[in-house]
Amino acid sequence: MYSTISDLINDLFGFYIPLPIQTFGFFMALSFYGAYVTVLSELKRKEKNGLLSVSQRKVTINKPITQSDYAFSVIVGALLGYKILEMILDYGSLMQNPQEFILSTKGNFLGLVIGGGISFYFKKKDADALKGKQQQEIVETEHPYQLMGNIVVIAAVAGLLGAKIFHNLENLDDFSRDPIGALLSFSGLTFYGGLIIAAFSVLYYTGKNKVPHLHMIDAAAPGLFLAYGIGRIGCQMSGDGDWGINNLAPKPNWMSFLPDWMWSFRYPHNVVSDGIPIPDCIGNHCNMLEFPVYPTPFYESVLSILIFIFLWSIRKKITTPGLLFCIYLMLNGIERFGIEKIRINTTYNIAGHHITQAELISTLLFVAGLVGAVILSTKKNKSPLNN
Repeated sequence: MYSTISDLINDLFGFYIPLPIQTFGFFMALSFYGAYVTVLSELKRKEKNGLLSVSQRKVTINKPITQSDYAFSVIVGALLGYKILEMILDYGSLMQNPQEFILSTKGNFLGLVIGGGISFYFKKKDADALKGKQQQEIVETEHPYQLMGNIVVIAAVAGLLGAKIFHNLENLDDFSRDPIGALLSFSGLTFYGGLIIAAFSVLYYTGKNKVPHLHMIDAAAPGLFLAYGIGRIGCQMSGDGDWGINNLAPKPNWMSFLPDWMWSFRYPHNVVSDGIPIPDCIGNHCNMLEFPVYPTPFYESVLSILIFIFLWSIRKKITTPGLLFCIYLMLNGIERFGIEKIRINTTYNIAGHHITQAELISTLLFVAGLVGAVILSTKKNKSPLNN
């Protein structure tokens, strides 16, 4: 397992570059990029085919720089300088625990002064460039795909918040023992929590900007599976605790040509330091699981990327708005409900049945997708721009 990208590079190429980039975080960022590229492509395609329309908005140009603009710029620059200079001077601490370093109050006051000064200089330069120019309102044409930058930021913030909240609701004992650590840790994220909160946040934003909801969710459907598959690669490679139940059975003959870890794996050097100590290991993350388990993140990566390819291949053939997303919901529910059978998770006792949070939500998503598909398929003469 590789807690940082530096560990991965060292294992692949034989040399070590000290980079404060965690493996899980790297693949999470890559998953957002994958979703960004696919959704952007779909929004452009839908606009080209007349399914989405552009909008007009008034914007003010040549607005003078105010005192509050100066203050905000200087504060942001000072805070960045305060942190960045300390990162450079104390790079070892940053490498040791990047998130703890970033979220701490540790910083350098010289960097604060330099950062604030640089920000003031560039803001003053902007103000000088506006001298003699008349403030005026103009009308700009806005394409739906131009919202993607804001959509990614909204999805990232809301998704991480939702994933963290749902994870802590699922693991209240761990949260009660260390609430601050549970909230600030970059591990411990529940996909469905992130999906639900991010979906509502993005739909609220795009709805305000006159993007039809059904076309928006259709555009996002393939990319959501791609993002999930890439994110699960990060789970597998870092060993973030999101693995399966114990698997002591011998590898079946039909898998004989595949590596043993694809059947059962002990996740040595996992990032959550779970299990028993590894003999003669020095440094951080020197544990491995006592018994091998199903590598469920790997299974989910493969399944999710295959489903992405399938959805991407049929997207142009489905003309009923919202139907592609309903198919996504059903496939998502089937995939996750199935993997829960071999995945370690907290269970709830509901009417005498022990089910996980993910099993419950995946069932609801499948039912919602099925009902939605039936309703949408039976509607006649539906307007392509109706949301």
